[in-house]
Amino acid sequence: MAQAHTHDPAIYYVPPGTRWPIVGSFALFFFLGGAAVWLNGLVAQGQISMLAGFALLLVMLFGWFGTVIRESVGGYYNAQVDVSFRMGMIWFIFSEVMFFAAFFGALFYTHWLTLPWLGGAGDGAMTNALLWPAYEAAWPSNGPANLGGAFETLAPWGLPLINTLLLLSSGVTLTVAHHALREGQRSKLLAWLGATVLLGVVFLFVQGYEYYHAYTELGLTLGSGIYGSTFFMLTGFHGLHVTLGVIMLIVMWFRCAKGHFTRDHHFGFEAVAWYWHFVDVVWLGLFLFVYVV
Repeated sequence: MAQAHTHDPAIYYVPPGTRWPIVGSFALFFFLGGAAVWLNGLVAQGQISMLAGFALLLVMLFGWFGTVIRESVGGYYNAQVDVSFRMGMIWFIFSEVMFFAAFFGALFYTHWLTLPWLGGAGDGAMTNALLWPAYEAAWPSNGPANLGGAFETLAPWGLPLINTLLLLSSGVTLTVAHHALREGQRSKLLAWLGATVLLGVVFLFVQGYEYYHAYTELGLTLGSGIYGSTFFMLTGFHGLHVTLGVIMLIVMWFRCAKGHFTRDHHFGFEAVAWYWHFVDVVWLGLFLFVYVV
């Protein structure tokens, strides 16, 4: 039975039944179903379904997270619940690590295994001689027979380096904000957390300009062979994670402004900090293996 109205710290809080999971299920059904319909030619119907699903998903997110925030502020969560939240966040970040590991694996497999094989190295000698005798195993590649068209790559020491410095700086400002929270310095907390949000937003604008530059001036698109596919897959999904991180940081800023966290109880803030530092580390890998190597 749910202990929905107990504040006893010795009792593990079990939330009452809620409608939000089924609302989220319908939201995903309409969103993904609309995407499928759109891809199969019914553009108008697919767009309407996707918009409806997205709107319902936002309602679910605001409602469900609002419930969790009210429970936290109401004092329902004890140390055991805090441990559960920490374990959940750890496993969530681990799943994200595996997510990016798959994408990095595709990049490594293509760059260091597939290309040399297609170029005639090892057991690929006959493949190269019979199918693509003129193919040279050079990275970045637009594929055998130049199927990806002509393109140029982005210099790592320009916009990518700027974005690297932005994200590294945001990790520092977020750490300072965390220390301010633990010291009970609310104004300092808000200032440094706001700086973190600003750096994240600037990162996204720089990446948007980078994409525009790549498409319009360098000819680098999603269709630019395996290099274009892996480049936009890795940087694009990372940009999506930065976007989500910025949204979470903004929510944390407003919660801090309302005094929701204390020196000893602020796991909501810590969870977002963990996520943001994970995003920083992934970008370092991207910068090295996508732009530099």
